[in-house]
Order: sequence, then C-alpha cells, then structure tokens
Amino acid sequence: MDLKHIRTFAAVAREGNLTRAAEHLHLTQPALSLQLKNFQESLDLTLFLRTAQGLAPNAEGRALLPAAQRILDALDDFQRAIGALRDTVQGELRIGTILDPEFLRLGATLQYLVEHYPKIRPTLRHGMSGSVGRQVRSGELDVGFFLGPQDGAVNDPAKHLTGLHALPLASFAYYVVAPKSWGAQVAGRNWTAIAALPWIWTPPDSVHHRLLTDKFESLGVSPNAVAEVDQEASMLDLVRSGVGLSLARDSIALRESQANGLLLVKELSIQAQLSFITPASRRDDPLVAAAFAAVQTAFG
Repeated sequence: MDLKHIRTFAAVAREGNLTRAAEHLHLTQPALSLQLKNFQESLDLTLFLRTAQGLAPNAEGRALLPAAQRILDALDDFQRAIGALRDTVQGELRIGTILDPEFLRLGATLQYLVEHYPKIRPTLRHGMSGSVGRQVRSGELDVGFFLGPQDGAVNDPAKHLTGLHALPLASFAYYVVAPKSWGAQVAGRNWTAIAALPWIWTPPDSVHHRLLTDKFESLGVSPNAVAEVDQEASMLDLVRSGVGLSLARDSIALRESQANGLLLVKELSIQAQLSFITPASRRDDPLVAAAFAAVQTAFG
C-alpha cells in the first residue's frame, strides 16, 4: 500500500473537494483523481459520495479515516525524530582514509553526510591501512577505511580486526606483478618458489606487507626483500625498472600491464577486503552510526 495514496485519501476526506486537496498536496487535480481511483480499486472499496460541494466520505471512508490519520501522524512523528536526530548529531568526525578517493567513494560519502547531518564536520586523515587501524583502536580516529585479507584467504584473517567493528565494503584481488622481462623467472612458480626472487618490500603498516607476510609465514618461507619503499608509486617504478616483484591491486595491476608491460602473475593472487571500521565499543555512537550510514549508502 502506497503512503501517498493514504495521504491523498485523508486530504480529500478533510477538504471535501478535489481542487483544494490537490492544492494542499501540490498535485494537479487529474493526478490526485488518479491516485484516489487507484487507492479505492486496490482496496476494492468505494470511500466517497458525491455531493453538491464535492466529495464526502461514505460509511466505509469514515470508518477508515481515523486509521489513515494515525498512520500519517506516525509518519510525521518519525520524520520529526529523524530531523531531531540530524540536528543533535554534531561534532568533528575524524575519518582515516587510504588509497585513492575514487576507490573509497569519498565524494558520495561526504555528500551524504553534508546533506543528512549538516552539523557533523568531517576531518580526513590519510595514511596507510595499518596506521589507520591503529589510530581507530587508540581513539585518535573515530572511523576509518581498512584493507586486509578476505575471510578464508590466509591463516587467521580476523587478527587484523581484533577489537574493531567492521563493515565489509568490497572484495578484490592483489596480483603479483613482475618486470616485463621476467617471464621465464616467474613462469610456473608457486608462492614458495617465488619467495626466493627479489621483492620490493613495504613498511608493516602497508597492506602489501601484511598480505605477503601472512602468505609467506603460512608457508614457512621468508621473502628475498631487496628494497623497501613507503609509496605505491615508488614500488611500481622499481618493478618497472626491473628491481623486483611486488603486489598490486587488480585494477592497478591491469593498468600497469596495459600501459607499461608489467607481467601479471594471476595464479599468484591474494584476496583482500576493504572495510569501514570503528572501535567495537563505539558501534552504537550516533556520530559513528551516521558515518556508517553514509559509507553504506555510497557503496550501495
């Protein structure tokens, strides 16, 4: 049952005239007449009698009118409660961000917050996934985006989210990428064998570090790290230069393969998950709840 039909029924019953009811609801008279006709047909009831002045509710209409009004009053109460909540949820919302804004759908997230919670002031702090997780745990950030292993991808994936409430947003793969001239060196190699080749390593806060460390530790091998960088652009540049292997998110790996000829070792991939996190103790905090609603809406 459509609420607009109930509102139309109540307005016509109250005004007793289609023209005045249409003006009250900001509708054209033909549109209102059609809504009223559809409503009566859906109920299989006739609710009005024609009078010299217009329309008046008959016995069935008078019987249904109080219930219809209660529904509309309850809806008005609900909308007032939403408005009050939006007005009272206020303050600085510290959000930890990672990667690129487009991947995180930051624009859509912040648009939702601005439109629905105008008294919240978002403050963005960019960093590596591990540092965002640590700052959320410590209370330096209220919420944040976090990258980690997808459940079932590696041993004990939940250890990275201990003490946190996490909303899964997207799953994707990280591929091993190699210099374009390394075809013979990587062909047919499994994770254990490929660990001995030169690797471009990253700091512990990097998702690349955590994914690869979990993978190699689960196999009981140590990678041959020949360099360490703290920026993805530098990491990819070293791979292009032939220094060693690394991991790259599927979309980036495909782009690098097409643009710069890097080799994608697709059979050596690790499933990862993007999540939105907050301390488990704050999951019902209104400020945090507003942030989660915004992110969930942005990711559909």
